[in-house]
Amino acid sequence: MRILHCLRAPIGGLFRHVCDLAGEQARLGHAVGIVCDDGSVNALSERRLTELEPHLELGLTRLAMSRHISLSDLTAYRGTLRLVRSADVEVLHGHGAKGGAYARLAARALKRDGRRVAAIYTPHGGSLHYDPSSLIGRIYLGLEQQLARLTDAVIFESAFAAKIFRQKVGRLPGQVAIIPNGLTAADFMPHRPAADAADLLFVGELRQLKGVDVLLEAMARIAAERPVGAVIVGSGPDAASFKELAERLGLSGRVSFPGAMPVHDAFALGRCLVVPSRAESLPYVVLEAVAAGVPLVATRVGGIPEIVDADVAGLVPPGDPEALAVRLRAVLNAPAAARETADRLKLALGSRFTVSAMAASALSVYAACLEARPFVRHQEVPTAS
Repeated sequence: MRILHCLRAPIGGLFRHVCDLAGEQARLGHAVGIVCDDGSVNALSERRLTELEPHLELGLTRLAMSRHISLSDLTAYRGTLRLVRSADVEVLHGHGAKGGAYARLAARALKRDGRRVAAIYTPHGGSLHYDPSSLIGRIYLGLEQQLARLTDAVIFESAFAAKIFRQKVGRLPGQVAIIPNGLTAADFMPHRPAADAADLLFVGELRQLKGVDVLLEAMARIAAERPVGAVIVGSGPDAASFKELAERLGLSGRVSFPGAMPVHDAFALGRCLVVPSRAESLPYVVLEAVAAGVPLVATRVGGIPEIVDADVAGLVPPGDPEALAVRLRAVLNAPAAARETADRLKLALGSRFTVSAMAASALSVYAACLEARPFVRHQEVPTAS
């Protein structure tokens, strides 16, 4: 097949998902390409794209894509359409709200040209994070409803994401599959914290949705009782506000912000990974931490309970600094028990999430859409609980 993956910002879990999926599809002999924003790349993403580009028969194309709806979307869409027409693309797989819009609109144009093409969409959260009662929520979710009519199949990473989509957007006229994110053998390398590792570690995009502010407020409560340090790894639009908050809370000497880096390099910087997100789908960082045996404190949101047993992992409610502080104290006071729990979670994870299964399942969806026949529904990964 000739497959083009379309996304906006090449950062975070969505970016890893696309890279893993595109790389495995290329390894299996398919002609694959990626189109993404040209202005949202950090050094880590740039390195990953450089490594992947030689394997992309349909190339790596970068276009200016704004985060929010703007007139520049028309230029980006036209660039995407020129690309898919010239590359004779058969499958347009859009990731996230912006990538999903460009891919499905381009697929509609190809179908009007009489070409056989499949329009696939994976939300990765995106518009689904908006409150449907707000003006911006009504706009984005209304657009999702319109674009759903142009969609041959929607692939969700978690049962939770599928549920939220149905609640906020409605049932889809096309096909639906739940295909969880996948891991590689390298992800199961054991976690070994450095001798000077901090007590706590955050790895992810630095924006309010990820709850870094909640972590800092929980730390401030603990710091009043005992020494505690954290490393906040990542980059994002709210980095400056988080640094300012750390200073206001008296944590500037206890918290460092080294920027983005490979997750397994980051894991060595801390003894316990904290995932204080307000919302998630099926976060890679949780999968990666459990596979590596990293002690974990996370919120009970999205598809996280589909990865780990919520009771064993001690998941906490989102947006609650006091509840997070209580859980962090328990881990800090009993590090050996935290390691034992991490080992139990790793054992339970087993081989339920693999890149090869993820790619094979996605390809079966593509083929079914191109052949206009029902596909064998991917067997959903059972929840850990």
